[in-house]
Amino acid sequence: MSAFHDLAAQSYGGDEAGLICGYLFDARAAEPARAIDSAQAAAWLAQQRESECSTEDPPYVWLHFNLSNAHAERWLLRHANLSDTFYETLHEGLPSTRIERDDDSLIAVINDVHFEFSFEPSDISTLWISVGPRLVVTARTKPLRSVDALRTAVKAGDAPRSSTELLEHLLRAQADVLVKIVRGVTSRIDRIEDELLAGRLDHKRARLGVLRRLLVRLQRLLAPEPAALFRLLQGPPGWMSEPDAQALRGSTEEFSVVLRDMQALQERIKLLQEEIAANVNEDNNRSLFVLTVVTVLALPINILAGLFGMNVGGIPLAEHKHGFWIVVGIVISFTAVAAWAAFRKQR
Repeated sequence: MSAFHDLAAQSYGGDEAGLICGYLFDARAAEPARAIDSAQAAAWLAQQRESECSTEDPPYVWLHFNLSNAHAERWLLRHANLSDTFYETLHEGLPSTRIERDDDSLIAVINDVHFEFSFEPSDISTLWISVGPRLVVTARTKPLRSVDALRTAVKAGDAPRSSTELLEHLLRAQADVLVKIVRGVTSRIDRIEDELLAGRLDHKRARLGVLRRLLVRLQRLLAPEPAALFRLLQGPPGWMSEPDAQALRGSTEEFSVVLRDMQALQERIKLLQEEIAANVNEDNNRSLFVLTVVTVLALPINILAGLFGMNVGGIPLAEHKHGFWIVVGIVISFTAVAAWAAFRKQR
């Protein structure tokens, strides 16, 4: 068992073929899940290519590759005998989630969050999958959480009995990751809402905008998945058993629930953004009103100061001994009238 963990740990960064991890699953063996490297995988695939898939639960291999390694695709072309559709999917650059049938195999494109996920819209990447009765290939360019969760489960002794069950485990792991994201976003929104109710605006609009962009991108990339799975399950490959198809339907329902929760969170964020915008507008209106009142109150004294400040003859009250107090009285009277008019409009 120690050799099992050592090999898995050494291959995490990828071997010379770009293989991050590889496992041989055989329900009839003493060790249902055994770690293998790229050389062992190539030998097993060459041996199985000549045999027929006659048993009910045939052994199969899961190989997870790092596409950042230039040797990964070359190894797949040489040893894996995958369909051309899989390689076309790798290079077409369309990240939308989908699962489709290609002859006797399944080709899937799944979007997942990075292992070091920090609630940023850019922390989302793509996982390419090919599923056959004896071989499951997953490939990515950056570490992803769902695959790592599945890898951890396999290391802990979880051995899916079929390749379809492995795909179902991966989809459920992805759904669990998304549930945690939804909970994390909900917690952040709760804190922002509490701060809003307490009157502390700070920079919540920017924070809400980031969270909303994250949810929109996740929903846009993941939304096609339930529909694609339902279409696939209408005509599954012959090697897919009915229990496996039913399990895939269950994982699809989990995705649908998560997507509905994301939609509800988007609506909640939108309402909070509207409330924050209304509060900001109210504060701006209050500030403008104060500025207007100050301007109106200062208008009479500014007019009189301008008039009496002109260096011309004939300025009234210039020789009167109470001229200053008369002018002060005039200013106070006009200021009182202006203040009454301003506050009357406000009421």
